[in-house]
Amino acid sequence: MLGLPETITACLFDLDGVLTGTAVLHREAWKRTFDEFLLARDGADFTPFTDHDYAAYVDGRPRADGVREFLRSRGITLPEGEPDDPVDAATVNGVGNRKNELVLKIIEERGVNPYPGSVRYLEAARDAGLRIAVVTSSANGAKVLDAADLTRFVEARIDGLVIGRDHLKGKPAPDSFLAGARALDVEPAHAAVFEDAQSGVQAGRAGGFGFVVGVNRAHQAGELRAHGADVVVDDLAELLEAP
Repeated sequence: MLGLPETITACLFDLDGVLTGTAVLHREAWKRTFDEFLLARDGADFTPFTDHDYAAYVDGRPRADGVREFLRSRGITLPEGEPDDPVDAATVNGVGNRKNELVLKIIEERGVNPYPGSVRYLEAARDAGLRIAVVTSSANGAKVLDAADLTRFVEARIDGLVIGRDHLKGKPAPDSFLAGARALDVEPAHAAVFEDAQSGVQAGRAGGFGFVVGVNRAHQAGELRAHGADVVVDDLAELLEAP
């Protein structure tokens, strides 16, 4: 009924792009942030931030890691700065805080909508007695879950705040998913990971999880399979119809 092996007793869901449509808002905020940064640095001839850049360097990673990885791809190195750097600081944290301020503004203006198929899947997983956790690199995980009315499904949440507090490595390292499994008191082999980011799918595979579901929101089914997804779907509702 849920499209999972019988050995699976817990589900670990990424948030943005898997349960809610906020991945699109994050991508928009990253593009505006990086394009403004590059324009100020390189002038009108700058090379804009692309969807490929988002998928390869930013998607699924903790905020500072995304800044660092993308800028490295352009041969740019910034000082780390401090977590509370102002948004105009020319530091990794300053650029990241600029993006976070922008995405929060966009979320406030447009709201948060869960994918209907994901809500159906959460309901089915809960009714089947599966444990449920959300594992997201976003520091805004609690706010997004509340806004989408999804908190009621979630037993444990590993988000950007927890990742920073516990000094966990971000995706594609498996640390955050392993923390989610520990929070539910399940072995990774008995947990399924649901991810729309290449880095997240890679983290699920690296952690030895029993099943990895790639959610193809960005036309990258082949890349999700290549990074370790056992199955790729366009919407979680497809799994409810699996034999």
